[in-house]
Amino acid sequence: MELLYTAHVPSGAGPFPTILALHGWGASAHDLLGLAPLLHRGEALVLCPQGPVGFEIAPDQLPGQLGFGWWPLRQSRELDLTAFAHARDQLRAFLDAACQRYPVDPRKLVVLGFSQGGVLACDLVLGEPERFAGLIALSTWLPEAALRAHPECSAHQNFPALLLHGSEDPMIPVEQAQRARDALTARGLDVSYREYPMQHEINQEALIQIARWLEEKVFNLIQLL
Repeated sequence: MELLYTAHVPSGAGPFPTILALHGWGASAHDLLGLAPLLHRGEALVLCPQGPVGFEIAPDQLPGQLGFGWWPLRQSRELDLTAFAHARDQLRAFLDAACQRYPVDPRKLVVLGFSQGGVLACDLVLGEPERFAGLIALSTWLPEAALRAHPECSAHQNFPALLLHGSEDPMIPVEQAQRARDALTARGLDVSYREYPMQHEINQEALIQIARWLEEKVFNLIQLL
């Protein structure tokens, strides 16, 4: 597993419902791990890999303090397609290795992404929908280039997805989230979409919605043999 990561591993033998959690620009592998005790009673395996792009967050104020991202972020948010594809390949390899190392329940594997991590979460699902049981995209957007990279397929139909965004987000305007909602819905995904009076964050209401949606749409579904 080449990417540095943190993990919340429940007690017991498993297999466990699993969340692959992808942080946003400037965060780290520790950023989303705090969600683990709050989702599925702490009984889900949560894997939080760290983006490969490191940079100083505030060199004038906190020298040496690093943040991380998945690909170099441009002001226009236009994708660096080469770097983006590299991040995607690294995540796929990470997930392959994680499924060998940890007792992942492949029927209940969800990818969750915040901001820049949300773009990759959407991309992973559009490219390999059969690999996942659900998508959670938080405070994010969906570049046209990422959408065009993956053709429509039957596995997109009725795929459960949750998109949440802040109506006061100063970093990613809510209109971009609405466009992502519309694009995923047009692909046939079963999109649940909510806006909250928050900025670029996950507030308590959003967290409650995430927990409820996971139980209703993925983790507590009866698996037919």
